[in-house]
Amino acid sequence: MRSLKQELQQILEGPTLLLRPLSQNDFDPLFAAASDPQIWEQHFDPSRYTKEGFQKYFDRGLKSEMAFVIINKPSGHVIGSSRYARLDPEKSDVEIGYTFLIREHWGRGTNSELKQLMIVHAFKFLNTVTLYVSENNFRSQKAVEKLQAKKTELFKGPDHRSFVYKIDKQEWLDRKSKDNGF
Repeated sequence: MRSLKQELQQILEGPTLLLRPLSQNDFDPLFAAASDPQIWEQHFDPSRYTKEGFQKYFDRGLKSEMAFVIINKPSGHVIGSSRYARLDPEKSDVEIGYTFLIREHWGRGTNSELKQLMIVHAFKFLNTVTLYVSENNFRSQKAVEKLQAKKTELFKGPDHRSFVYKIDKQEWLDRKSKDNGF
């Protein structure tokens, strides 16, 4: 029998994206994608563009067993990563986060397609998706708000503060059925 982590970390495919489970072999192409300092400038850990900073991010992704490599289907190139985290089966909740995309895919609907793939997949097993966004990461806040996630609180961590957004499965499904005219 498959664990919930294994169920969550499946190959996901959308119109322009392929998400596949992260593996050790992905370090070099993913680091190449992540090595742009502008990707991380609004992040609480702006060192992730360096090999040392990225290695920590990558290792945590592998250890989570819920991380993905994001591939642009038309080009076949690795363009970023995202993962599920903080899985809480008792609360029927999982976080989607630790996402980065190369700048060529900012503002082009890539993040929306990515998050929708992950949200729809998570809702096969769980009732709530949570997203933590650094209070200084205005780009990500804007992207999450486009998903109509509800800002619920300010999380105060030891080294950073993040807004917490929630998406409820039933509200998501109701909104999607209205959008499709059902």
